[in-house]
Amino acid sequence: MVTRIRPRPLTTRPTVSVVIPCYNYGHYLPECVHSVLSQSGVEVDVLIVDDASPDGSAEVARELSADPRVRLIAHRENRGHIATYNEGLAAVDGEYVVLLSADDLLSPGSLARSTALLAALPDTAFVYGFSAGFADRPPKPRLRPTSWSVWTGPQWLAENLALATNPVATPEVVMRTAVLRKLVGYDARVPHGADFLLWLRAATRGAVGRVNGADQAYYRIHGENMHVQQFGGMLRDVRERRRVFEILFTEDGDRIAGSDRLHDTARAALAREALAVACRSYRLGRAGAEPSGESAELAALATSLSGEARASREWRRYARQVDGARPPRLPLPVREFTDRVEHRLRWGRWRRTGIRV
Repeated sequence: MVTRIRPRPLTTRPTVSVVIPCYNYGHYLPECVHSVLSQSGVEVDVLIVDDASPDGSAEVARELSADPRVRLIAHRENRGHIATYNEGLAAVDGEYVVLLSADDLLSPGSLARSTALLAALPDTAFVYGFSAGFADRPPKPRLRPTSWSVWTGPQWLAENLALATNPVATPEVVMRTAVLRKLVGYDARVPHGADFLLWLRAATRGAVGRVNGADQAYYRIHGENMHVQQFGGMLRDVRERRRVFEILFTEDGDRIAGSDRLHDTARAALAREALAVACRSYRLGRAGAEPSGESAELAALATSLSGEARASREWRRYARQVDGARPPRLPLPVREFTDRVEHRLRWGRWRRTGIRV
């Protein structure tokens, strides 16, 4: 069960280190850095790590480093995003730490709202919130927190493993630097799921908090996003989350009560999601009349994840769509409409509660 708490004001002026990895996002850097340096109520320092961008990002960063609060590490050769993240995170020493992509932004007062929770509840490992998506200009932010949600680590793990989904967008996360040091950083074995693994592992070291009601950050949506995914991306994503769970329960299972049961629960939830994606692929005509391609691979992955997959509602729906002799229960336009309504309802619940269903 989550505990709701009335927000408390920040009574100290904590230090927050913000690491900004950058690759070809130099045109976004000034706005991103400004969103950090303009934060009220905290002492901030910024470390930009440019991963050998060919677009002149390092020069933009050098100009920004005229402010004494901003430093730059410029790679001569591209090292990849995980190595870039970890190098930056290892080089800062604020009481709290943030990893902020160069194309994203913090909302006004975000760091003060998050660190107020961390300061008031010292057992909390990290804090997150809601990140509003935008394409051109960020929307007018909601700045008043309505409450804090606090889970014990086991509670947060149980809720999110039962859904097998990552509820954290990333730009809004503030973590205790001491916790990050224990976790070492992002795991290169899961380059597209390393953030999810980090949150899960952090929850084995402490409680998890969320600032409700306020927009804590802005996540830029564009075609260059690393995590923009089509159906091929979803297949990779399901495989990556499977690997995330394997690493978590193998290496941190001794910290998780009922680890075997929770691992089975997470695998079953992931299997259901794989089948749901396979169904959508068929409905949108991204696969043929026979089970092949990505839809068939997702279905096979689901059965390998859980022995209960073939007994699920999602499997029955998938089988009806693959078997041309049995028409779907709902016409395609109706099914697509209900999917959109369901997605909107789930999105609203995630925005309110911080748990993605």
